[in-house]
Amino acid sequence: MVKHIILWNFKAEMAEHEKLSAAEKIKAGLEGLLGQIEGLTEIKVYSSTMESSNADLMLDSTFVDEASLAGYQTNPKHVEVATFVRSVMESRKCIDFEF
Repeated sequence: MVKHIILWNFKAEMAEHEKLSAAEKIKAGLEGLLGQIEGLTEIKVYSSTMESSNADLMLDSTFVDEASLAGYQTNPKHVEVATFVRSVMESRKCIDFEF
């Protein structure tokens, strides 16, 4: 199994209502990929962060193997959501690992 975890920060110039709206759209888009992409077994987006956090949004996803993760990254359904994500984020951190 492979974990794919991403932490994002919204662009600083975005208003709070814009961040909330974008977070909802990202959550719906990414979580909606479950059952649409082969090898993706779990996907969850978290946006209710605590004051101690230094990231705005987290993606926690699980794949059957590294090949499935690679297929997800180039899948047109994922690319469509990712294009929107890139338009509202100023930073991204990623960690992928086998478990």
